[in-house]
Amino acid sequence: MLQVRCKNINITKSFPEGISLLDVYQALADEIKLPYPVVAAKVNNATQGLKFRLFQNRDVEFLDAREGAGHRVYVRSLCFVLYKATSDLFPGSKLFIEHPISRGYYCNFKKRGNEPLTEQDVEQIRERMQEIIHLDMPFRRSEATTEEAIRVFKERGFSDKVKLLETSGQIYSDYYMLGDTVDYYYGPLVPSAGYLTVWGLELMNDGMLLRVPNHHNPTLLAEKLDQPHTFEVFAEKVRWDIIMRLSNAGDVNKAVLKGHASELIQVSEALQEKKIVKIAEEIDRRFHAETDPVRIVLITGPSSSGKTTFTKRLSVQLLACGLRPISFSTDDYFVNRVDTPKLPNGQYDFDNIKAVDSELLEDHLARLVAGERVEVPEYNFVTGKREYNGKKLKLQGDNVLIIEGIHALNPMLTKNIPGIAYYKIFVSALTSVSLDDHNWIPTRDNRLLRRIIRDYNKGAYSARETISMWPNVCAAEEKWILPFQETADVMFNSALNIEFAVLRNNAEIILSTVPKNCPEYAEAHRLLKFIHYFLPVSDKEIPPTSIMREFVGGSSFKY
Repeated sequence: MLQVRCKNINITKSFPEGISLLDVYQALADEIKLPYPVVAAKVNNATQGLKFRLFQNRDVEFLDAREGAGHRVYVRSLCFVLYKATSDLFPGSKLFIEHPISRGYYCNFKKRGNEPLTEQDVEQIRERMQEIIHLDMPFRRSEATTEEAIRVFKERGFSDKVKLLETSGQIYSDYYMLGDTVDYYYGPLVPSAGYLTVWGLELMNDGMLLRVPNHHNPTLLAEKLDQPHTFEVFAEKVRWDIIMRLSNAGDVNKAVLKGHASELIQVSEALQEKKIVKIAEEIDRRFHAETDPVRIVLITGPSSSGKTTFTKRLSVQLLACGLRPISFSTDDYFVNRVDTPKLPNGQYDFDNIKAVDSELLEDHLARLVAGERVEVPEYNFVTGKREYNGKKLKLQGDNVLIIEGIHALNPMLTKNIPGIAYYKIFVSALTSVSLDDHNWIPTRDNRLLRRIIRDYNKGAYSARETISMWPNVCAAEEKWILPFQETADVMFNSALNIEFAVLRNNAEIILSTVPKNCPEYAEAHRLLKFIHYFLPVSDKEIPPTSIMREFVGGSSFKY
């Protein structure tokens, strides 16, 4: 017999060796009483599927499909059902699950003859998915040598998975079966298709939108959000990935092995600089427009999107256009810490719009636009107070004012200043490179890795502390930042194709500092597992002006 401590109810019970997590849950279900159906569990703080068997004493925490690991298991499983339905109905077709969008996942689908996807096709796929779910087909996991797994995928024409496994360095690899359909996933699935009761599928542009459960209430579909600008930024990145032949981790690894890492870095940086130049030229054009000339540029983005370095690089390009940018951050208008709103847990809520003295900011903006000289504050994050250190600004004839910060696009900061033309920029790291055709990389993982590395290198927070704060950071973004991204005049994607290969060198050691006996280990373990799919690349050839330097260090800009 072995001892299982169920963390949901803090009770330890004896079970026979080899018992599955599903059997443990069924034995404890009446006591656990989770509000939604269980889809996975954490075993010693590492996420496992419910078919996982226990042979030693373990801590177990059961998960439903709400935010986090349980939601990922649910969505991952749903993607396999979608893939099986498309391969059953359209032999020889290709499915690419590309990126999150509109609170779902955009799926590019190519029929064998390249005919356009129709509403009737989508309806057929929906019906086949529902049939698979109604039959409650089991997901079966197989562990094989990596050579054997490569053979399995090579026979089926999965070049993306073959390249990934060939460069993984693993001795053994897992793959999954759903009926006679085989696929690869880098995390566990639900036991069977019958668990997947909440989902949707609809035609979107030239592909499909796979709709998934609400993060907070998985009995409901996540409300669809119209994001045409975000979709176009993703589409542009995917187009460039295809041109550069870097659509997935295997492509990146093969290029690295061939000695092309330096070239990939140079091209990625050149593409970003080209975009920044284009934005600067558009601002210059609108600055000199006869009607509604732009005098103020607003720049925002979620945490670790690279907006600070972007602002500095944009300023350089504006100088090259003959404009003289002056700037400040909305962070400098934080209220004194004693007046900062707090979260329910008592921590300061710096992401709340009420953490900014919007009245003072509006007053200063109005005076600057009127041609007055204004002394702007600088926030001292050590003392928690606004200070006036002699920084005075005045807009001259060739000046453009740049305001950067998480609330820069929030209309509450500028609602009382009519008649001013703004140019709005939203910066984010919209990752397009996937692990393979069916395993995307969440954009938040990109930013979380950046933030973990920056916080650790600056001595601000340990990896454990950064991971612990991340859910609150994301919740604040959903409330205060992301609702305004579609109002931007332009969106800038700060993600680089080779970024994860560079981040691996920095992240590995830092993530390994997270103790196994703490809840944050689950996220550290997941991030380590996924980043190991990328071969490491040194950051020595990353330019000192790169957005990457904001996180790995060595930037030539002063922050």
